[in-house]
Amino acid sequence: MDAKARINGCRETPERRFAVVIPVYNHGVKVKAVVLEAVTLGLPVIVVDDGSTDITPKRLQGIPGIRVITHEHNLGKGAALMTGFRVAAEMADFAITMDADGQHFPKDALAMIAAVPKGKKALIIGYRKQMENASVPWTSRMGRRFSNLWITASGGPGLRDSQSGFRIYPLSETLNLKTRSRRYQFEVEVLVKAHRNKIAVIEVPIRVAYPADRVSHFHPVIDFLRNSATFSRLVFRRIIGLV
Repeated sequence: MDAKARINGCRETPERRFAVVIPVYNHGVKVKAVVLEAVTLGLPVIVVDDGSTDITPKRLQGIPGIRVITHEHNLGKGAALMTGFRVAAEMADFAITMDADGQHFPKDALAMIAAVPKGKKALIIGYRKQMENASVPWTSRMGRRFSNLWITASGGPGLRDSQSGFRIYPLSETLNLKTRSRRYQFEVEVLVKAHRNKIAVIEVPIRVAYPADRVSHFHPVIDFLRNSATFSRLVFRRIIGLV
């Protein structure tokens, strides 16, 4: 049984429709392979090009079964996700997000879909089991530990992998969380706000790969400062009792 049959025949119902949202920024080397693999899931695929200046637009041309939304300028990963969510909400109840750098295996979305509770909206996170391997960049390992700690301090859920971009979002609930961050910090803020708003957050083990030609736009210093500002705001709101 192929991926499409497994989703449509076993798990997808009129109340549990899924679409794939892939944010992209200068991922020309890997993006086509990622998108082609995502298409095999048999779901609507929305690619949000967040102002790429490399070969990304050319690599996306002619791929059947996808919809490409383009930001004229780079607005940030969170902004790209929100753009994709608004489009996905026209056709689905949940958005499956994955990164365009080749670290994820799109077929792992099947296990994540299976983890969505029946009759309940939940946010599913793909927990990257191999993150402690020596091949994983130290910035990714340390960033995950820092993020896990501060999400808990901010009143969010206790998690093993709060920085994973492979997720399933309940669309209507996520769009109503009133998140402010629009860059990488969106992915941690949304976890805190989901937990505070009684949305279940569930982790599911997934595979991860870090190819030598993987492109990351995470800046250790700049994004550390942005993360610190976001967590300070969330902690403060927790102290004064604001959701």
